[in-house]
Amino acid sequence: MKIKYSEKSLKDLKSFAKPDQILIVNKLHYLADNFEILKESKKVRELKGSEFDSQYRFIVARKIRVLFRIDGDAIILLVLRIGFRKDIYS
Repeated sequence: MKIKYSEKSLKDLKSFAKPDQILIVNKLHYLADNFEILKESKKVRELKGSEFDSQYRFIVARKIRVLFRIDGDAIILLVLRIGFRKDIYS
């Protein structure tokens, strides 16, 4: 599965310290390789609500979340937002 980042997610990623950036990118590659398995776990959940059309959240670390969408037949993981749990959904 290919990973594609939105401009906002890249800006979000740059706001983290270097070790956290490395952790997030590594976890995203793990997610891309193991999406079907992780989809069955508590780490990945589909978001409910009208503004969240086929969007998912992925728990990277205790307080870090990634919002993403699976895009099209090519199966591209489109990262929408990266941030702390308390800020990510607003």
